[in-house]
Amino acid sequence: MDLRDHVRLARRSWWVIALTTLAGLGLALGATSLATPRWVSTAQVYVVVRTAGEATTGDLVQGGTAAHQKALAYVDIARTDRVLGPVVEELGLDTSPRRLAEDVTATSPEDTALISLEVSAPTREGARAVADAITRRLSAVVDEIENVDDRGAVRMEIVQQADLPDAPSSPRPAADAALGLLLGLVVGVGVALLRARLDTRVRDVQGAADASGAPVLASVAFDPDIARRPLVVRDDPRDVRAEAYRTLRTNLRYSAVDGLVATLVVTSAGQGEGKTATACNLALALADGGASVVLVDADLRRPQVAERMSLEGAVGLTDVLIGRVELDDVTQPWGRSSLTVLASGAIPPNPSELLGSRGMVALLEHLASRFDHVVVDAPPVLPVTDAALLAPLTDGALLVAAHGRTDAGALAGAREALDRVQARVVGTVLTMVPTKGPYDGGTTSPYRYDVDHDHPRSGTTT
Repeated sequence: MDLRDHVRLARRSWWVIALTTLAGLGLALGATSLATPRWVSTAQVYVVVRTAGEATTGDLVQGGTAAHQKALAYVDIARTDRVLGPVVEELGLDTSPRRLAEDVTATSPEDTALISLEVSAPTREGARAVADAITRRLSAVVDEIENVDDRGAVRMEIVQQADLPDAPSSPRPAADAALGLLLGLVVGVGVALLRARLDTRVRDVQGAADASGAPVLASVAFDPDIARRPLVVRDDPRDVRAEAYRTLRTNLRYSAVDGLVATLVVTSAGQGEGKTATACNLALALADGGASVVLVDADLRRPQVAERMSLEGAVGLTDVLIGRVELDDVTQPWGRSSLTVLASGAIPPNPSELLGSRGMVALLEHLASRFDHVVVDAPPVLPVTDAALLAPLTDGALLVAAHGRTDAGALAGAREALDRVQARVVGTVLTMVPTKGPYDGGTTSPYRYDVDHDHPRSGTTT
């Protein structure tokens, strides 16, 4: 992931990161408020090894080395029952020597004869009293062990009395809060990365292109009002969504360098991804550009074109394919444009057989000879085989994917299904793209485009 990917991830999952960061802070502050304060008192003793008679330089070096070795041994003795047991009795502590040992730390700095004792306790006075008592008792134990013949060869000198601590060692509200914030932030970023790894939905143009294996020819912004005004090219020709469909029209013309795209199947991987809206608005944009266009509703399972175009859809494609009516009797010119619509007709029991029939092949060839463009709204690729049957009969297929809804694996599967029947996929359209700022998802936009041609304002029926 590059920097832009991380920025997109942060913007997409900012609430997760913010929530976990605040949770970390809250837990840290809660733990701090409930924790029992601990006070640490420190004392230091020095191990002295005496030499006999006049001490030479070598004797002094030897004595220093011996004192250091003794100090290392006494570090372990300081936390034994022999030292701590009498301390517990002397101070009347409500604990055991082994439990007290957990609150005692004894260390000896490297190459020194010093022993540093740290004692943690719930009160500052208690910490100092225990540290003093351990220091005295350790000195007594050393004397018992080392000076059995009363020569006093080894002794311990207290160089620092146990101090009275100024502040508790724990909890530390500021440090704990900072640590909580940091841990919460780390967890939040981790959760965001995990969500991104597990979330395989198409989120951007590059993702749609990678999954479909075809360039994204247009990105259409999300419109929450699409049910009320599905034909944005007609209803608001200066809106950015209308401009997106005109961009799609232009890019389709450029894609014709590999062969003319006169007949086009519009499909998607699954339901609800915007294929019908794309087919209808693309047909309008092509007609607005001066071409003669026929829009065919070949979704014989869930037809929607007639409803979107405000036309009669009871008779149409299925009736033509079974020979019940003539094509000219059911095609419907739309408005004052050069657009003609062929509705689906009645929903048949055998859609795949009808769409894969010789009659469908002949119908597409006839339409292609009469119109500059044939736009076919087909069912989704993955649930049924209809689109895979239609796509090879046309000049190309247009895959529609919805931002944040279409799974990348499903989109790739749709492309593979079309490749298996040797259909030409000319491009991808990314729909429902969220917009940013004060016009987020709205029906208007600060960017509007002037057009120099008339747009039909209503549909008519024959």
